[in-house]
Amino acid sequence: MTDDLADRATALDAADHLAGFRSEFIGSDDPAICAYLDGNSLGRPLRATRDRIGSFVEEIWGKRLIRAWDEGWMDDPIRIGDEIGRVALGAAPGQTVVGDSTSVMLYKWIRAALASQPGRDEIILDIGNFPTDRFVVEGIAAELGSYVQWLRAERSGGITADQVSDVVGSRTALVLLSDVAFRSGYLADVPAITALAHDHGALVLWDVCHSAGVIPQQLDDWQVDLAVGCTYKYLNGGPGSPAFGYVRADLLQRLRQPIQGWMGSASPFAMAEHYTPSDGIRRFLSGTPSIIGMLATQDMLALIERAGIAAIRAKSVALTEFAVEISDQILDPLGVHIGSPRDPARRGSHITLEHPDFREATARLWERGVIPDFRPPDGLRIGLSPLSTSFAEVYQGLLTVREVLSRDVP
Repeated sequence: MTDDLADRATALDAADHLAGFRSEFIGSDDPAICAYLDGNSLGRPLRATRDRIGSFVEEIWGKRLIRAWDEGWMDDPIRIGDEIGRVALGAAPGQTVVGDSTSVMLYKWIRAALASQPGRDEIILDIGNFPTDRFVVEGIAAELGSYVQWLRAERSGGITADQVSDVVGSRTALVLLSDVAFRSGYLADVPAITALAHDHGALVLWDVCHSAGVIPQQLDDWQVDLAVGCTYKYLNGGPGSPAFGYVRADLLQRLRQPIQGWMGSASPFAMAEHYTPSDGIRRFLSGTPSIIGMLATQDMLALIERAGIAAIRAKSVALTEFAVEISDQILDPLGVHIGSPRDPARRGSHITLEHPDFREATARLWERGVIPDFRPPDGLRIGLSPLSTSFAEVYQGLLTVREVLSRDVP
């Protein structure tokens, strides 16, 4: 059985038109890491990024110094935001900006959305959403006296349009959901849920952290109101790289920036006595942007454009399908269950495997050079970044999972 799976991995890699991109990532040839299965949490660095950062320190920061603000740094949050919008979001220029952390961006976008909806005080959110989303909403609700309508999905699934339809109404100001569930990988029906919310006068904010760069998006065509995402997962910006936010063009003048900072003002270096917002998406900046933190994402955006987002999605589906196949054959007999959708059309680029021993098993897997991550109470997330992950890597990683589990299963 394992020989057949090994042969399948070899054949899939041989037929993979994107296989050549893997060598562009640092560590892809590291013998100490036989399977990196956590690209949905932190993407590998690109070799081009190592060169870019070195050149930046020597040539731009080192030689241009403060003059670099006038020579490009001031425009980087908008310029790179436009690139993210074009390559990863299906968004026209002037609607996407790179700024703060995901938590801060969510706070700003949620507060701005609620303030723009007078007479409405309800936020719809699912209890299985990522903690940041839930915690930020809880804090804002406490500040404003808003009502939070909690939704609950099946653990291996996610929120459906029918569930939203059951609760959305004239009181609803904002629906906040993740398009890909961080635990199960469930891929929500973004166009249907967005249209449904609009029918009731509500705004929708999508957390696209687990989809940007790996799943084709059409935010403009889907009439999405707002979106926030991070750059350190499939956009490979590195640990702590800044988040981005999207605001549909016709909402830019309607929404008010809740954290008024100098970078989002009409003339930052005028040092004016009072705040006047900048025109357009720039008004959603607050403090000084992380120029260094935006460097690596530019290299990954270029790579995504070379590969093509449709081809990336096709390989993502093939990788997760292969992971499901392996699990069914060699892990199911050990009591492992798949905690993700079986239908690839409803699945992002990761799957979650469930077993009561996975918390303890994770440390042993890391020791053996297999790196997934653990999500309570019993989930092992297998995150498959298409441009840096091979089918052989998936096979070897899950084979090692079987070996580690076999020590604990009678």
